[in-house]
Amino acid sequence: MGFPKIRMRRLRNSPAMRRLVCETTLSVEDFVYPLFVRDGEGIKEPIKSMADCFHFSPDTVAVEAAEVAGLGIAAVLLFGLPREKDKLGSRAWVEDGVVQRAIREIKKEVPELLVITDICLCAYTEHGHCGVIKDGKIDNDETCKLLAKIALSHAQAGADIVAPSDMMDGRVKYIREAMEENSFKDVAIMSYAAKYASAFYGPFRDAAESAPSADFAGTSLCDRKTYQMDPANVNQAMAEIAADIEEGADIVMVKPATAYLDIIYRARQRFDCPIAAYNVSGEYMMVNCAAAQGLVNKEDTMMEMLTAIKRAGANIIITYFAKEAAKMTSK
Repeated sequence: MGFPKIRMRRLRNSPAMRRLVCETTLSVEDFVYPLFVRDGEGIKEPIKSMADCFHFSPDTVAVEAAEVAGLGIAAVLLFGLPREKDKLGSRAWVEDGVVQRAIREIKKEVPELLVITDICLCAYTEHGHCGVIKDGKIDNDETCKLLAKIALSHAQAGADIVAPSDMMDGRVKYIREAMEENSFKDVAIMSYAAKYASAFYGPFRDAAESAPSADFAGTSLCDRKTYQMDPANVNQAMAEIAADIEEGADIVMVKPATAYLDIIYRARQRFDCPIAAYNVSGEYMMVNCAAAQGLVNKEDTMMEMLTAIKRAGANIIITYFAKEAAKMTSK
């Protein structure tokens, strides 16, 4: 039954035929759009390191959120830039914090839109790390206590999903207990379960003003490798995901996405819960920069990248391409 009876090209010979037999289909329902919110009013400022992305204030982010919802995108992911920082990142959990205000504004404008909030300290601390520093090291358990405070404050403001991105051990357990004890049992947790110490985060760290301080040069705190995962490890990622699910995570995330498609695939084969993948800033800007130089077609490259992430097994794709991709998938 070989060639010529079997001709695989029969199923590729027209656009209609290709659509009929397509195995992986992108939909607007797959996407989450990240947004950066900073203190102030009337702010919509371009982010120099990230094409077509902006810093918003809580009032203007609600307008942007309405546009996102109008495209059919189900959720946004909020990152906050506070007006001041300190050693503990205390502006992260205050009632009038920038993310807390943004949640309330978005929920007034578009209550049906899901609001996911990033739970971390890096943008709120003077030193730029994701945890409390004691004796030259990250104090894991003290950090978890503060992360639970942040998550609770976001839930009180109206967040639908809290997303710890810090990679501290046990933080999902701390957050889940805080939700249960304070009558927020229905708030979901999307854990950055397998978050790698990646070189692809550069544009984001500029946008979120969250890079580790240069004061740590030459020390173990010069980067985040003592808590984010080694890019060489696979089995460790599966253990991280399993631990977060056991502690109460409803959704688990692999980050970055395109350089870690094998991790997404392995997770999909092993775990039954929803799997998110973060198409991070460096991946996003590689496409934009190549397109700006005329080296690739932006729309085609974007859609191929996002399709690969879904094909690997992701149910949810967090991407700065979300608005563009939503328009493409609705054509």
